[in-house]
Amino acid sequence: MALRLFEEKEHVAAYMQYRVENPQEVINRMMDFMKPKVQQKFSLAVDVGCGNGKGTMLLAPFFDQVVATDVSPAQLEMAQANSLCSNITYRQCPAEELPFESSQVDLVTAMMAAHWFDRPRFLKEVDRVLKPSGCLALLGFPMDMELEYGTATSALNNICEEFYAALRPFTNPCQGSSLSKIYLDMFESCTYPDKEWNDCLRVTTMVTVNSFIGMVETATGYQKLKHLDATEAKRLSDDIRNKLMAAMQVSSADTELTMVIKYFYMFARKP
Repeated sequence: MALRLFEEKEHVAAYMQYRVENPQEVINRMMDFMKPKVQQKFSLAVDVGCGNGKGTMLLAPFFDQVVATDVSPAQLEMAQANSLCSNITYRQCPAEELPFESSQVDLVTAMMAAHWFDRPRFLKEVDRVLKPSGCLALLGFPMDMELEYGTATSALNNICEEFYAALRPFTNPCQGSSLSKIYLDMFESCTYPDKEWNDCLRVTTMVTVNSFIGMVETATGYQKLKHLDATEAKRLSDDIRNKLMAAMQVSSADTELTMVIKYFYMFARKP
């Protein structure tokens, strides 16, 4: 059964505010993978573990209907409140028990969510609901973003590593020592012969120092530390923020810099 996480309203709101949108480039690659074998218009996509729904909205232009699912009522409430697409609907259900008839779905995707699932059961359920030639697409990224800011880049990334190292003891065991390895194992266990794996797609986005700190604070490791010792969690965030600003030689935490996220993904087509 998928884990129940990201459900406290404060955490859900921070997730919406600070988590970056999934890159359009990956969505485009996903659709390019689907198109060579299936020429008709796509009817149904399912975004499993949709969270705040930012990634779901990127699917809307390519399908008649998109169904976003999650186990968290709070995440679904946030996703619905911010939805801009009339062809998206939302359903509360486990990833391993999708509310669809067999051979009904063109695309099943999970964006930064599949590591929380009961993965063997999820893959079996995906195989059940996918149409022949339907596709599975999974993507994620490790919470070890890099920062770039002129000559301060090297110093910034040493400070980032200090932040990540402090949070590793609090990381959920489901994330393992290597998140991409979990997805690679899923890729290798998928029996579909037509499949594709990409270990690292570097995507850059502009963020402020505060936004970077806020994004790391949404991670489960930070959230666990916060529950155990809120004072220590705040001290850690404040210390890292001050060190980043000092390395950049700026006085405002609203100063922008470049953040690099290293996405991995797998695509697989059902025979």
